[in-house]
Amino acid sequence: QVQLVESGGGLVQAGGSLRLSCAATGRTFGSYSMGWFRQAPGKEREFVAAIPWSGRSPYYADSVKGRFTISRDNAKKTVDLQMSSLKTDGDAVYYCAADSAYYVETTARREVEYDYWGQGTQVTVSS
Repeated sequence: QVQLVESGGGLVQAGGSLRLSCAATGRTFGSYSMGWFRQAPGKEREFVAAIPWSGRSPYYADSVKGRFTISRDNAKKTVDLQMSSLKTDGDAVYYCAADSAYYVETTARREVEYDYWGQGTQVTVSS
């Protein structure tokens, strides 16, 4: 069982930066692929970024590629999302998720592939 808690959300101006963090409990965090998703008001939740258990070859949605960076620290059981050059379309609730397939080198992009979810953290981007 894994519990995920996101933090770091807040208000930021367009063009600014923000770093989100997701803290996990459970002994098996290091074996899981992790992802970030977001849901804007009135829209469906969408994939943002994913990183396999090894930390190698993360994958990004085209909309954030080159501006967002996902990273993880298995010793600290955290996965972070560094967001730069934020746009107003980044105004959303951001969710951290864990794919519990053990030691599978994958970067899942569909919600159904993730087994555990955090409660989300709000990011508000002002123009």
